[in-house]
Amino acid sequence: QVRLVESGGGVVQAGGSLRLSCAASGFPFSSRGVGWFRQAPGKEREFVAAINWSGKSTYYADSVKGRFDISRDNGGNTAALQMNSLKPEDTAVYFCAAIPNYDGKYYSRDDLYDYWGQGTQVTVSS
Repeated sequence: QVRLVESGGGVVQAGGSLRLSCAASGFPFSSRGVGWFRQAPGKEREFVAAINWSGKSTYYADSVKGRFDISRDNGGNTAALQMNSLKPEDTAVYFCAAIPNYDGKYYSRDDLYDYWGQGTQVTVSS
């Protein structure tokens, strides 16, 4: 059974940090890219960051570049999103997802991800 389980969400003040984790099981994690997406109330889901199968290539939305860092541990079947300098506009439900080993230029497209977690809430207070 394929599973992606996010954890680490919570409430934090603006300027603070949170680290989200994504635990994967039921599929060959090390052969897939991993992405993080978020969805705020009343808004469409948007791309946040992605990392390729080896961890050597990473991709970020302009809105989080320089503040967020994505990483993965293929031995542990986990991925993480370190979020620093958080802003109220970062408030959303954050999802991790897995994508086949496509070229990195496709990693921002949520329609190409076939495995999704249930999401974890991140709330940044001003």
